[in-house]
Amino acid sequence: MCKISFKVSHQSEIAISSVEMAGASGVKIQWLIGQKEGAPNFFLRRFTIAPGGFTPKHTHSHEHEVYCLAGDGEVFLDGEWKQFSPDYVIFVPPNEIHQFRNRGDKDLIFLCAVPRE
Repeated sequence: MCKISFKVSHQSEIAISSVEMAGASGVKIQWLIGQKEGAPNFFLRRFTIAPGGFTPKHTHSHEHEVYCLAGDGEVFLDGEWKQFSPDYVIFVPPNEIHQFRNRGDKDLIFLCAVPRE
């Protein structure tokens, strides 16, 4: 395990990667706080989804806490699409099929916290 240390960084200083998964299109991720920092309980990620882009429709055993920063999106939860925009919060329970997609003409940007696994 990595040493736990403090971190003060601007998000522009953190590497951005494309999400290369089946069922994803136009998605970028930044690991703002994660394994590299030795975070013992939660990881914080920043997602950017291009207009027309989407994450894969999937499920897993951990929850998500999401906060929208910019753009217009929709999330598939509980069998239906729900719209969101800046300052909306979303809780995705464990084992819930979910997907995020950009429904606007600008980047959709949101923070997503997940438990360390």
